[in-house]
Amino acid sequence: MAQGTVGTLLASTSYVWYGNVKATLKTSRTAGVVTAFILLSDVKDEIDFEFIGTDLNDAQSNFYFQGITNYNNEVNISVTDTFGTYHTYEVDWTPDTLTWLVDGTPHRTLSRNATWNATSNQYHYPQTPARIQLSLWPAGLSSNGLGTVQWSGGLVNWQSPDVQNAGYFYAMVNEVNVQCYSPPSGAKVSGSKSYIYDNVSGTNDTVETTNDATVLESQLGTGTNMSAAYPSQIATGTASGSIPASTSEIPTIPGLNGAGTGSNGQRGGSGGDPGSAASSVGGSAPSGTASVAGSASTDFHGFAQNPGSSKASLPQVKYVLQKSFFAVLISVVGMLAM
Repeated sequence: MAQGTVGTLLASTSYVWYGNVKATLKTSRTAGVVTAFILLSDVKDEIDFEFIGTDLNDAQSNFYFQGITNYNNEVNISVTDTFGTYHTYEVDWTPDTLTWLVDGTPHRTLSRNATWNATSNQYHYPQTPARIQLSLWPAGLSSNGLGTVQWSGGLVNWQSPDVQNAGYFYAMVNEVNVQCYSPPSGAKVSGSKSYIYDNVSGTNDTVETTNDATVLESQLGTGTNMSAAYPSQIATGTASGSIPASTSEIPTIPGLNGAGTGSNGQRGGSGGDPGSAASSVGGSAPSGTASVAGSASTDFHGFAQNPGSSKASLPQVKYVLQKSFFAVLISVVGMLAM
């Protein structure tokens, strides 16, 4: 993390809907510098390990439900020299319990039942498919809120020995290991490619596993029309093909100067045919793209957020998320150069 930046974030491209996630790492250090290992969903359910640069003998365990701030959720876990020693930080996440472990030893277990909120009539428990994130960020910037700066140990000292020696603050990540658990009992499963929400309430009983696409066919694609593509040919000179009202109306891929529009995430074709595309599929669409869905099912047998209540009045929206059913092993060896 160099001066003048907002830090560095590494994030998985697949989602975990309950599972066991471990990261073996050394944290950064110094006031205002925060190292984080978290799980974060698209509706802002969150499970955290965070490390303050002035406290190298504690790991902060925390959780959030849909981004609702609750300062009573954080609990410190004692650990030795997070900067100088590799430790394995582990989250074991099921529909009923959430456990934080360090070096294989459980230090905190949260029961879903303990998170019941009588006001909202909901469990304020992390419960939706999440991505794994590793980050280093400067919480101690003068532009941040006073509470954030104080929490992080004070303003960042950009003249610290670590910056002088390496040119930046850094953390060391040795390995990340992910084991995905099976979907909860009664989960709606109609495929194995993507997670969607079939209701805007964004709770675990609105999650469905489907074969919905997660990649836009072209820059014309949207969450409701993932397969929209460009004309196979754009008429130029004697070339045949459909002619758009104006070629300026066709979106282009930023940064591909003179390469045309392209589709499937690729450059446009050669020979003056900006509508042609390579055969391989390009990068994934951003998660959270929406498509219209039918009414939500009520036969969920995991845990119900609001037993006995009706959700019929809520708009029915699906959000496409990339997912993985099987266990994944990710190794990240070396330095998080920030």
